[in-house]
Amino acid sequence: MKKKEKSLKDSQGMTLEQFEEKEERTRKINEHLNRPILAVAYLFGFLIVGLIAYILHFMIVEKDEVIANAANSRLDSFAADVIRGDIVTKDGVTIATNNGDDRYYPYDNMFAHAVGFSKYTKAGIELIGNYYLLDSHCNPMERFINTLREDSSQGDTIVSTLNYELQRTAYDALGGADGAIIVIEPDTGKILAMVSKPDFNPNDIDAVWEEANSENYTGSMLLNRATQGLYPPGSTFKVLTTLAFMRQNPRKFMKYHYDCVNSEQVFNSVTVHCYGGKTHGSEDLSDALANSCNQAYADIGTKLNVGEWRKMLEELLYNKDLPYTGASATSRFYLDKDSNSGYIPQTAFGQGDTLVTPLHNAMIVSAIANGGLMMKPYMIDSIETYKGNRVKKFTPSSYDTLMTADEVATLTEYMRKVVTDGTAADYFAGAPYEAAGKTGTAEYADGQHDFSWFIGFADVDNPQIAVSIVVEESDVNGVKATAIARRIMDEYYNLKEQ
Repeated sequence: MKKKEKSLKDSQGMTLEQFEEKEERTRKINEHLNRPILAVAYLFGFLIVGLIAYILHFMIVEKDEVIANAANSRLDSFAADVIRGDIVTKDGVTIATNNGDDRYYPYDNMFAHAVGFSKYTKAGIELIGNYYLLDSHCNPMERFINTLREDSSQGDTIVSTLNYELQRTAYDALGGADGAIIVIEPDTGKILAMVSKPDFNPNDIDAVWEEANSENYTGSMLLNRATQGLYPPGSTFKVLTTLAFMRQNPRKFMKYHYDCVNSEQVFNSVTVHCYGGKTHGSEDLSDALANSCNQAYADIGTKLNVGEWRKMLEELLYNKDLPYTGASATSRFYLDKDSNSGYIPQTAFGQGDTLVTPLHNAMIVSAIANGGLMMKPYMIDSIETYKGNRVKKFTPSSYDTLMTADEVATLTEYMRKVVTDGTAADYFAGAPYEAAGKTGTAEYADGQHDFSWFIGFADVDNPQIAVSIVVEESDVNGVKATAIARRIMDEYYNLKEQ
């Protein structure tokens, strides 16, 4: 050993111990230098594995959904080999089919905006489900024979979430008035009925399209008011003002009191009167909602932190896109912490510049009915072959829990009082089910005309149906949203008994 150490020292000028220390330092230096290289190698390895996993996931899970996206302009190329499939209601009624080379809609205007049309452009289920209607899962041998004959195969059938009887009831109830109706199953998000007027006959789409695109046309028959119409929410907005007040005053809101004893009252330099010049006397918060007292809500508005109010409303999807696959407008709430305080009183009871779509109002009231959980609305229940064999089933999807159980319980109690003792009581007298809701009257055209609103759900203990209804110029046509809601809910429970 001593000879070895001596030889190392003689040849390199260092002892064995010094040599080993040098080797250890070199190893650590190399290890330090190699770390970035190893990190990059691991990163690229991870990315490659992730890319492979994503491609497999896309091919197995997401392929159909991505290809089916309504924005995919290449879908119509499928039409060369496939005859466009039918659309039927959940209860088995055909509402879109083919008549030779033409698309045929057996019920003319009744499903116009819900089902849409497929010529010139596409709308409604014809747009949302375009891919499925142009796909075919008929027998492989049948498709092979069709290919040999250069014939087209029959496309798949869309089974919608729509219910024929509810759609017919809603359509008839709105009558000749303009407006919109949405009927939703609150615990799933299934749209059971969707009506928008003015409407059109999709069987006459050539003439309709020409008129709608003519230079002097000023109408809006192609606009689906149910999803794209923006309206002042009127007193239906008081439900959300109530929620904001509850959140900002969790220990005091139950002690709220207001004396509505004058026909007019001034709040932040704004004169406020209740609808029809009524006075409601002494009220707590539940009375104020049941009576739809504008003065009480103007007073509540002056007590709110506007920044927190806006934040809450944006959590409830104001100023945001709705989680809906069809075309929809964005509801608007304009107040913020820097807004002029004079805008607050009217905004608090649903006037001012606030705007909402009937679909959005339906989603909000459905969330209340569903324990605070908002579901994503949808219109396609399943896909079947033209012979009725199921190809694909769509399942409910939640958006988010937006209210606590306590908040839901309080709002339901207050909205129930609207129906039993408040502004909706006359319309729901004698109903064999327990409903909860909120009426609304929104003035427009400088107070010359009214929008009539109703949002609500039934049954209170086990909510199964939720509605959002708006009627334009109800002061002229005499059609009231609350009366329509009663007819729809009656029909729903009549069908349940059959």
